[in-house]
Amino acid sequence: MFSIAATTAATVARAASRNPSVRHYTAPLRDIKFLMNEVYDFPSHYKKLSQGGENATPDIVDSILEESGKFATGVLAPLYVVGDKVGCKYVDKHTVITPPGFKEAYQQYVEGGWQGLSYPTKYGGQGFPQSLALVQADISSGANFPWTMYPGLSKGAINTIYSHGTEALKEKYLHKMVSGEWTGTMCLTEPQCGSDLAQVSTRAEPQPNGTYKITGTKIFISCGEHDFTENIVHCVLARLPGAPPGTKGITLFAVPKKTVNPDGSVGDFNGVNIGRIENKMGVHGSSTCEINFEDAVGELIGLPNKGMNHMFTFINTSRLGTAVQGMGAAERSYQTCLPYAKERVSMRALSGTKNPEKPADYIINHPGVRKLLMLQKAIAEGGRSMIYECAMLADEMVEAQAKGDLKKAEKIDDRLGFLTPILKGFLTEKGIEAASAGIQTWGGHGFIKENLQEQILRDVRIAALWEGTTQIQGLDLLGRKILLQKLKPIINHTKLTTSKLWNVAVNNTGETRTRALKLIGKVLKWQAKTFVIAAKAARDRESVGVASVDYLMYSGYITLACHYVFMEAAAQKALETGKMREEKAFYEAKIHMSEYVFNELLPHTEKLAITMSTPTKTIMQMPASSFSFDYTRE
Repeated sequence: MFSIAATTAATVARAASRNPSVRHYTAPLRDIKFLMNEVYDFPSHYKKLSQGGENATPDIVDSILEESGKFATGVLAPLYVVGDKVGCKYVDKHTVITPPGFKEAYQQYVEGGWQGLSYPTKYGGQGFPQSLALVQADISSGANFPWTMYPGLSKGAINTIYSHGTEALKEKYLHKMVSGEWTGTMCLTEPQCGSDLAQVSTRAEPQPNGTYKITGTKIFISCGEHDFTENIVHCVLARLPGAPPGTKGITLFAVPKKTVNPDGSVGDFNGVNIGRIENKMGVHGSSTCEINFEDAVGELIGLPNKGMNHMFTFINTSRLGTAVQGMGAAERSYQTCLPYAKERVSMRALSGTKNPEKPADYIINHPGVRKLLMLQKAIAEGGRSMIYECAMLADEMVEAQAKGDLKKAEKIDDRLGFLTPILKGFLTEKGIEAASAGIQTWGGHGFIKENLQEQILRDVRIAALWEGTTQIQGLDLLGRKILLQKLKPIINHTKLTTSKLWNVAVNNTGETRTRALKLIGKVLKWQAKTFVIAAKAARDRESVGVASVDYLMYSGYITLACHYVFMEAAAQKALETGKMREEKAFYEAKIHMSEYVFNELLPHTEKLAITMSTPTKTIMQMPASSFSFDYTRE
């Protein structure tokens, strides 16, 4: 099942022959199991869930992780370079060919039942908790995130139709989407508007039979056309006749590439025409399409003029998936750099010769290189912990909804709403920084394509742009999630986080206890800074825009440090029990990395605390006309 196409193997072999430091990706299963079993206790978590938890026994979960790791390592990782070198090919308005091996890998993915892992058995899924699908996405994303976008976009479409569609719509589409026979996309952006969806102009004309004719152009549609499946279901935002202006007048529709007959078979092409695929900086293995809808038949998803509300199900799925991409880029970058740092010799260590048998010491002995590697490792491991916390919350929300406890479900949803922009904004920005640090680790060789490192940076750069730029995430966090809710989310988060840190402090000694107590102070200061920003915003609304990105990054650094302290406490416990003596180095590394994050990354908050308070006048006083490259023409 895990054979690799000959073309793929040859490409990787050529790169490896030029530089032995080029390695295949290895699924980070030890780190994943550490989080699941020792930090978060997923086994106990699953026992409490009536929605799929009974199937998620430790043995089954372990088997899922192992098989997913084999697929990612053996199939997806070697295709990463192929996707970049070959890219996607536009043939005609109905045909886009993906890179060699991509389609075959998808068929293996479908045959393995991976797409339906966490979807209800009613629609052909396996019924496992949602968190397992996110863990599987983590494993695959580090291997080849351009490829994972195809099933990832489909998951967003499935979630949207499942959450807001009628039962008839679910029956029509979900069985084949859950099985992976069909895929899905989200169609929001248009030539005249990106994040400002109030400008959406695609039209939806009601038809006598209850369907709608959809006409308009959507751009930047990831995985909008490909050769994986015979049908693609597009979730499209459009306007009904007489709809209110702005986002209050947007409605959501399901528009298939090909019509679907009453018996479920695929019919004719549906007026969904590909104008072109974009020539992008990176993620060449993912087809980014311009789609021209020309009287395409669509069906209503949810309620008229509530499309934005419904589409946020898709958007939030994608934002969490994009956070995984940022974290996965750091993981792939670290794995690409580490062998090189252990094999490349250059200069002698400042503290004295480390490798006397060599003409110089391995570069991993130099503090500057250590810093670069530790940054990548910190974002990969700490980011994973941040994401897995949200994965558990998603399970708990599904459980609450199933039991009819809407109050609890809403509370969890609010918490996820607070954490998601932090994960999306912070981890994508730091994933970019980690990939850049990877190039720096390689030196000049990092700038050479065949060493693969530069591809990671080109690919991950999009992560901070799509699903809402970092600036949008900052405004969402500070403006919509905190200020508009009268500071309730930050107050609740502070209370919960300080309680967890206090528990660490009480149950540990030494540096672990010290770091936990100091972080309590940092978290309380985070809340205090939020109050100051809120007071300023009451008299100066522009100040929110000035502060928002710095506030988001400030929040991210504190969150990352907290997660490392939680991991440090779990590692300390393992060392004290002596049950894992053969893995002493693994646990000690967690403690060392916690110290690094605390001393090297957390201090960034001190600068951000200042720049969040930059006077609005400093940013906004210069007239727009003064932004010029030739003042003689003004």
